[in-house]
Amino acid sequence: MDMKPLISGLGENAVVVTRVADGQWHALHDDVVVGRTWAEHRSDGRLFVSIDAWHDATFDRLAGVVLGELPAPLYTVVDEADVGLTACWRRAGFSVRRREWEYSVPTDLRVCGLGEVLLPSGVTIVPAGQVDEGLLRAVDRAIRDEVEATVGWQSMPAEVVALPEGDTVGDLSKYAVAVGSDGYLGLIRVVTVNRPRIGLVAVRAGERRRGIARALLAHALGALHRSGFVEAWAEVQESNQAASALFEGFGARPVSSNLELVR
Repeated sequence: MDMKPLISGLGENAVVVTRVADGQWHALHDDVVVGRTWAEHRSDGRLFVSIDAWHDATFDRLAGVVLGELPAPLYTVVDEADVGLTACWRRAGFSVRRREWEYSVPTDLRVCGLGEVLLPSGVTIVPAGQVDEGLLRAVDRAIRDEVEATVGWQSMPAEVVALPEGDTVGDLSKYAVAVGSDGYLGLIRVVTVNRPRIGLVAVRAGERRRGIARALLAHALGALHRSGFVEAWAEVQESNQAASALFEGFGARPVSSNLELVR
C-alpha cells in the first residue's frame, strides 16, 4: 500500500492518506477512517472520481493526494443542491461541464398516458431477460457510433453502472429491445438497486420518429408497475430538449439536478 502522510499537526494529529486498492484511498486519523475516495473509468472511457469525507479539510487533503496521482481530465457528479460539496470540488480545480435533470417518472400507464401507445408497424418488443446477446451488443455499438459521430457519446448522461473495461452492455437481463425485420432497432436499460432507474433509451438513427422510444418506455414502465413500483427515475441533460420533451410529455417531472464537473 502507498502511504502519504499529510501533517495537520504533530503526533496524534497527523492525517494519513492510504491507497487501499486500485482506485481507492482512505484518509486515516488516529487509525479511524475519516474519508474515502474512489476512482473508476466509465464505459465511455472517462475517469470519474468521488470523495466522501467528514470535514472539508479532510476532503482537501484527499483531493491533494489523489488528484496528484490521477491523470487529467477527471470528472465527478454532484447533487446541485449540495452547495458545500460543490464548493469543495471547485477548490480542487473542478468546473461545471453540464447539468443533468433527474426526473420522477410515473409507472402507471394510465397516469403517464402511455397506456394507449401502439407498437409501430412491424416492430415487436423483446422483454428483459430474453434478448440475444450478440444482437444486443451489435445495436448498442451501432447506436454509440451514431451518437459519437454527431454530438458525441460524452453528451449522454454519465453512466453510473460499473462495467468491465471495454464492455458497454453489462448485465443482459436489464435490457429490453425493439426488434424489426432488420434486427434490433432500439433498446432500454432499467437498473433497480434501491429504486428503478432508466439508464438508457436509444433508437437507431434511421428508425427514429416512429414511436419506438415511447413503445420501449411503455413496456418498461408497465413491467415496473406490475412489480409494485409506482415511479422510476431518469437523468436528462439540460440541453437535450428532445429527451426532456419526451419525458415531460407523459407526466415525468424534474425533481432535482446534478452537476457534472471536470478538472
